[in-house]
Amino acid sequence: MTYANFPGGPVLPGRRRGNRRVYGALAAVLLLGGGGWAGYHFLLADRGAKDPQVIAATSRFEAFAGAWEAGEARKAATYTDSPDAAASLLTSVMTNLAPSSTEITPGAGEKERDGEVRLPFTVDMRIPGAGAVTWKTQAQLRQRSGTWTVLFTTPMVHPEMKPGQSLALKNRNTRAKVLDKNGDPLAAASLVGSVDEATGKGTSGLEARYDAQLSGGKGPRKSVVVVDRHSGQAVKTLTAVKATKGRPVRTTVDPRIQRAAAEALSGVRKRAAIVAVDPRNGHVLAAANKPGGLNRALAGRYPPGSTFKVVTAAALLEAGRKPADPAECPKFARVDGQRFENQDQFELPDGATFKDAFAKSCNTFFVNSRTDLSASSLRDAARAFGIGGSWDVGTTTYDGSVPVNTSDNDKAAAAIGQARVQASPLVMASVAATVKNGTFEQPVLVPDAVQRKYRAPGKLDAQVVADLRDMMRATVTSGSGHALKDLPGRPYAKSGTAEFGTENPPRTHAWMIGYQGDSDLAWAVLLEDGGSGGADAGPVAARFLKNTENS
Repeated sequence: MTYANFPGGPVLPGRRRGNRRVYGALAAVLLLGGGGWAGYHFLLADRGAKDPQVIAATSRFEAFAGAWEAGEARKAATYTDSPDAAASLLTSVMTNLAPSSTEITPGAGEKERDGEVRLPFTVDMRIPGAGAVTWKTQAQLRQRSGTWTVLFTTPMVHPEMKPGQSLALKNRNTRAKVLDKNGDPLAAASLVGSVDEATGKGTSGLEARYDAQLSGGKGPRKSVVVVDRHSGQAVKTLTAVKATKGRPVRTTVDPRIQRAAAEALSGVRKRAAIVAVDPRNGHVLAAANKPGGLNRALAGRYPPGSTFKVVTAAALLEAGRKPADPAECPKFARVDGQRFENQDQFELPDGATFKDAFAKSCNTFFVNSRTDLSASSLRDAARAFGIGGSWDVGTTTYDGSVPVNTSDNDKAAAAIGQARVQASPLVMASVAATVKNGTFEQPVLVPDAVQRKYRAPGKLDAQVVADLRDMMRATVTSGSGHALKDLPGRPYAKSGTAEFGTENPPRTHAWMIGYQGDSDLAWAVLLEDGGSGGADAGPVAARFLKNTENS
């Protein structure tokens, strides 16, 4: 009796074969140790294999299976009698299914009368989108020139396949859509988000947040099918998936306003965002981002700069200031050694008023007016605008932060929207909406998902609201919002240039917020590292408002 081919192939590291991989080594130990044929025969009987050639064939098959498991189709094919056909089909199957793991487990082989070995085996795959998939099949092996070879056939890969066929994945095609307020598919990529093609699972935006609803529940999203390799048509379904259809997610987005916002950003080279809301109910009418990806319109965190002067002005009005009160606006203001200045170091002439300082966005007036405010005045005024609350919008948002001031310098910087004051474009659009509406209405994007809208703990005095409206209109007619001056719709606005970073001179974000007097539209424009609010954000805001009128 000869044992020349006994190991029959390499032992592959990391293969989970129970004790099969040690047959050869244990047999050799028994033979060398004097156990002789009786000990060897006992070992084989214990493993369910009575013929050393079956053991050798199984070992050879494991080399083939190990390469298949590793996704090395061409290497696996070298253990077969048809390398080209084997490489082609195995490559097709593994490419189409893209399993995250594959394990192939041989069963007990049997030697047949013609000398071939029949070897059943099980294939276990974990396939993204389809879950755990298992099938049983079998291989035939023949010894040629002293080496065992896998006789490759299409049914050996899967018994339900015939020559000219392969395995592939088929989408369930029951995923619902994210819709705009009219019930049409929402055309706002940064809001909708994305779906992983391999798994059928939402990976970002509303697609991720409402994945279960849109897909119809958890579990496999794709089925494994037999396909014709020439036509690509499915000829048989091998695994079933639930037929439950997903339910659409309806948003408040107005496609006309969304389109106007997207078009207004089309020529902008900076990272930018526009968000619009309905002041009456907080419905988000548009949220456009450039580039896509990060939804900076709703979840970005930025110093709001002088757009926050709407809140500071509200605090000063609550403290007793009047729009017609005299307002000094020098080039510079100093607080404990820290110098604050107006943009381009402008100053207002004698006789200027609080209203003028607001419209022209005079930093030094607001910095020097801090003495009228307590450490908590800005925080309390911000609360009336909903800032710092926990908003239930139906998607991820950043809802702003205005901490209690900890020093005179902190208060001075906060008064002009710097220091630790943070907001998103959505927050600042809501500030403008609150002035328009008279009271805060929490923004909402997905009404059906909102369980409890946030209610502001404070409310603006009616006269304060009237004064803020007057000053925001003056910003357009005679101040830093002049880019909107000749537009229809009677716009109200506030510009903002917000410093950030540590460079000297500092870099700035460009802001403009506002609302239309003749329609239910409040909005915010942000250009990251975009320069000046009036000069740079203003023209973008003007394009947006023109687009809404013309669409």
